[in-house]
Amino acid sequence: MFRTPLNELCRNAGGRMVPFAGWEMAVQFEGVIAEHKAVRSSCGVFDISHMGLLKLKGLGAKDKLQGLVPSDLHRIGPGEAIYSVLLNEGGGILDDLIIYDRGQIAGIDELFVVINAACVAADTAWLEQHLSPQGIEISDQKTTGVLLALQGPEAAAKLQQLCGEDLSGLPRFGHREIEINGSKVFTARTGYTGEDGFELLLSREVGCWLWGQLLADGVAPCGLGARDSLRLEAAMHLYGSDMDANTSPLEASLGWLVHLEMPLDFIGREVLEKQTAQGVSRRLVGLQLQGRNIARHGYSVHHNGELVGEITSGSWAPSLELPIALAYVPPALAKLGTQLSVDIRGRQEAAQVVKRPFYRAN
Repeated sequence: MFRTPLNELCRNAGGRMVPFAGWEMAVQFEGVIAEHKAVRSSCGVFDISHMGLLKLKGLGAKDKLQGLVPSDLHRIGPGEAIYSVLLNEGGGILDDLIIYDRGQIAGIDELFVVINAACVAADTAWLEQHLSPQGIEISDQKTTGVLLALQGPEAAAKLQQLCGEDLSGLPRFGHREIEINGSKVFTARTGYTGEDGFELLLSREVGCWLWGQLLADGVAPCGLGARDSLRLEAAMHLYGSDMDANTSPLEASLGWLVHLEMPLDFIGREVLEKQTAQGVSRRLVGLQLQGRNIARHGYSVHHNGELVGEITSGSWAPSLELPIALAYVPPALAKLGTQLSVDIRGRQEAAQVVKRPFYRAN
């Protein structure tokens, strides 16, 4: 079981530790709902040091990575980032990732790629298989460092106080290096909560210092529980639950990531072209349950008494004070307003297909 550099500090802050993707991580501190509401109303900080951060370096790094993702990487330039997915030959999603264009460092093209903790070994092997023969060097950029996510409407103000830099000009999905406590820190305006915020790569020493400074400044330490409820309200996918290697981005309602108009080939393109022409057999939708019972992963979805799908993620939505879920259903039932039901412990609970995201920050 791996432990992040912040493990002891999380314990000292009251974190309840649980196993997650081979790591010991805090699932909560004060409590999931309290942490969730802190991020929505002010600011919270997450230890996300279990995530993978790879550096891709070499001539034409972006052009060569283009062959592995369906999104047009030339839509971004240095200092910008894009959310996308790695695909297999069948158009299935191997992982979702954020790709950061670092431009040229010492004359060599460089990208950062953030990947899911459970997929680090498989993703690294996949990238090495396809990119290393093309001269792209792939390395662990995080090593023994710390990854922090500072999220919420007060995140920029809190970070500016500590770095002394004006961050107002850093756009959503923009990134740059800032100085914190005398060290250069890779900082991106990205997150997994539906709020404004930043994700930061720091050395072990500076990461531990910043964690302490933020908590002393009243920022709420937040765990995996609040991270999950926040991302679900924002209808952000969880790899392994809402999508996997047998799910295409078109099925997962991630068609906006697929840029078939670009005249470039990528793994899985032929399958996605066929699905675009012929349609898919299922689609991920958002559900709002009519009662107060929560639809959990794996619960069955029904229409007029017939089994039609399955819940992939479900939770109580603290910001909305009602239960929400994501589920796969046939395309004919994916229309907004469609009335369905979910089998919860033997009872059929009414549910309705609703617009995603369930929650949108002001």
